[in-house]
Amino acid sequence: MNHPILVAASDIRSLLKGVAGTNPTFMSTSEKAAALRELVAAEAQLVELRLRVLADAGDLADATGAKDAAGWLAHQTRARYADARADLALAGALDRERPVLAVGMREGAVTLAQAHVIRRALDALPVAVDADTVDRAEAHLVACAAEFGPKELGRIGRRVLDVVAPEIAEAAEAARLADLEARAADKTRMTMRRQGDGTTRISALVPDAVATRLATYLEAFANPRAPHEKTGGDGDPFTRLPYPRRMGEAFARFLEAADPTRLPVHGGDATTVVVTIPLASLRAELATADLIGAGLVPGDDLTGDRITASQARRLACTAKILPTVLDGTSLPVDLGRAKRLFTPAQRKALLIRDRTCRAEGCDTPGTWCDAHHLDPWHTGGPTDLDNAILLCPHHHHRAHDTGYRTDRLPNGDLRFHRRT
Repeated sequence: MNHPILVAASDIRSLLKGVAGTNPTFMSTSEKAAALRELVAAEAQLVELRLRVLADAGDLADATGAKDAAGWLAHQTRARYADARADLALAGALDRERPVLAVGMREGAVTLAQAHVIRRALDALPVAVDADTVDRAEAHLVACAAEFGPKELGRIGRRVLDVVAPEIAEAAEAARLADLEARAADKTRMTMRRQGDGTTRISALVPDAVATRLATYLEAFANPRAPHEKTGGDGDPFTRLPYPRRMGEAFARFLEAADPTRLPVHGGDATTVVVTIPLASLRAELATADLIGAGLVPGDDLTGDRITASQARRLACTAKILPTVLDGTSLPVDLGRAKRLFTPAQRKALLIRDRTCRAEGCDTPGTWCDAHHLDPWHTGGPTDLDNAILLCPHHHHRAHDTGYRTDRLPNGDLRFHRRT
């Protein structure tokens, strides 16, 4: 005689075959609604039955030489191994630890996605929480599954102790966060590697709080418009860029804005990036410069710490780097300049005078702009207000791009033209 579970599985497939050719087009809206609700509930019941069998299928893995039941299932059913592993973990929890959750699925009240979220939320409770409190948390989350989806259940699960055990919730949450922070500190990593195409891949695993701070800082650079502006981004090429590209540009801008005088002393001096460039190259349209920083980035040796002369000229305007101009024998003839960068007082005066980027048609607020030398610094242009103008990062790059020329308009704005 066949096992009842095999009989049920066979009956279910037979019933489904009976409606395989049935077209739902002629169902009323109320019938479709009822059918969808019933099918979702039936699916949850069927999944619970599958998980119940999976939890007891360790002997099947032994008999076939599979690593575990998940490995056997993934191979035999062409499922993703990661999904099979997650289902096996849930199956074990339902079988040994989560009877209320198992009943919820068995009755069709909890879907597979909801069950995974509830299990993770309960597993995330601090080990100091007693079993009775965990049981009450399980019952509460299963009850909430009748009203909330997986995303909302996740939020409820993070604060479930506030409901079922408010007297210990704060202390338990503090202990959980302390544990997370300690583990995050242990996992913190950052690597850099040259790609060989002029880019370097930066990979980092950092604590959530660090990521939040970085995202907040980069958002400021990626969305530079004043809050009251209603022009959107339609007229600004930067705001039309894909968001990941804007965040990458913002990261570069953030590093340029960092003040090296506030960084730790390294090698006997404040941390400094030096740009070395021959005097003739500095004045040429197409030339290169070398960056000298602390340490080397591994990877492809065909690219690395070289930039164009136009980039060097732009960085000399505003970035806190040390430009070193070399003579014909490669000896420094100008190691920085006392008045290369505009002072904070000059920056405030420029902000009062210019208010916004002075490129024609650009309204990026002056607080997000660079102070640009109209008469270039590298040709002896003075660092004073008469020789200064505010430009947003986009237009500051363009001002030093040899593919463009500028005209000064009667109102003092700059108009850019692509060179032909």
